[in-house]
Amino acid sequence: MAVVVRAGAAPLCGAGVFAAGVGVLVPGFTGRRIGVMAGAALFLVAAALVSYGRRKRYGALARGAAKAGRHDVLQDRAVTVRNWRHAHRWWLLLAFLAALGSSLAVPAAGGMLLVGAGVGLRLKAAWLGRRERAEDMLLWVRVDWLDARGGRPAGPAVKGYRGTGIAAGDAAPGGARRRTAVPV
Repeated sequence: MAVVVRAGAAPLCGAGVFAAGVGVLVPGFTGRRIGVMAGAALFLVAAALVSYGRRKRYGALARGAAKAGRHDVLQDRAVTVRNWRHAHRWWLLLAFLAALGSSLAVPAAGGMLLVGAGVGLRLKAAWLGRRERAEDMLLWVRVDWLDARGGRPAGPAVKGYRGTGIAAGDAAPGGARRRTAVPV
């Protein structure tokens, strides 16, 4: 489940850093200094709002997590990330273009806003990972409960989470790729 939360962090951060970098090159209407200061404020606000948003819903669903049954369909980390990014590719492109276009008015602010949203998603995934480690259970969302457009892990279609052991699947707690031990 943290994989779905974390799936958008890398594209948002990458696009945001690029848009902010290009935005710094253009002086804009407000000037670089004001643009970077406004971008820093937007970064902090976006990171806080995204990382703390809907925590009550995540907590309620996690408390009611049932053990994954034999007929629950759970998918691999790579498939989940690919599906989410494919379903949201146009939104990511539009956000990047909006951040790039806003550089004409306020340099780097739009890009830093995107980076803040990406960092907020990483912080939320880390919070979920700490919760998974504390409960010694990976949380999963059934594939059929995520809608075909990429899904939201705490959306109205999700009725509850499923739990498996901490070693199940190819995702580590928090949605990161599982690091396997190299045989000696």
